[in-house]
Amino acid sequence: MSTERVIPLVDLSSFVHGNEAHRIDFVKKLGDAFHEVGFVGVINHGIPKQLVDGFYDSAKRFFALPYDVKSKYEVPGLAGQRGYTSFGKEHAKQSNVGDLKEFFQIGQTVLDGDQIKTQYPDNVKVDEIPEFPKLGDDLYKAFEKAGSALLEAIAIHLDLGDRYFSEKIHNGNSILRAIHYPPITDEPKSAIRAEQHEDINLITLLVGASAGGLQLLSKQNEWLDINPGEDEIVVNVGDMLQRLTNNYLKSTTHRVVNPPREQWHTPRLSIPFFLHPRSTMDLSCLDICITEENPLGYEPITAGEYLDERLREIGLKK
Repeated sequence: MSTERVIPLVDLSSFVHGNEAHRIDFVKKLGDAFHEVGFVGVINHGIPKQLVDGFYDSAKRFFALPYDVKSKYEVPGLAGQRGYTSFGKEHAKQSNVGDLKEFFQIGQTVLDGDQIKTQYPDNVKVDEIPEFPKLGDDLYKAFEKAGSALLEAIAIHLDLGDRYFSEKIHNGNSILRAIHYPPITDEPKSAIRAEQHEDINLITLLVGASAGGLQLLSKQNEWLDINPGEDEIVVNVGDMLQRLTNNYLKSTTHRVVNPPREQWHTPRLSIPFFLHPRSTMDLSCLDICITEENPLGYEPITAGEYLDERLREIGLKK
């Protein structure tokens, strides 16, 4: 796998703390990255390394538990949206073969009396590692803050005003997922660790994985290795943002490939944050993104309806 850098790099602190010229420059670099590559690396994002490391450590210990212990935290009827999802259950929408992974998901904690709290199930506590969900909740809030700033910049790029997404993502239905790709012990049945796919949400923020394997599909139809640097998060556009912008901002296809056979014994752990809006957000294409050259591509739908549709496609919801 190549170690060459293939995604642009931006400094979020120049947008959050910079002057007007810095903010304008950041918005341009971010927009260019999404249009040209579909992914961007972000440094100085404000997510504490100590928090990331702590969550990684507790997640590693959780996945090392015996299956009969982990399976206690798989909650029927929640489509994997909280707690544990066992190995091989999720698949890409175009595939019937399960990805070579298991995961644990943590959702929104509503702290301000918002009535939307009634729509969200409680996060799952883990008796054996009580700090695991607690660290996850803290990391969730840190990701939310960074993601909110990035969406502010995206809104400026789209000429929507910097507050366009603010109310739509307040107490949104975002998900923090700890993904464990166990060592590969048998010849895979045509499956890779995560088959090629696009993300469902507005944007995804991924904190560096414990092993390589993440690849994006370039505009030239080539698979390119993504190799983030130390303390860098990787951000990509999801299908909800693609839909909202009528393909002006496109969701980039990506995958996680298996390591070379001599490294099959190496597990992989990664932590993506899928930034979702409130389920009531209207994803109807923006008028400014509908032109003669780019005619209307999607029927109106809410974020909640779209999420429900996609969870069925990937095998998490019956």
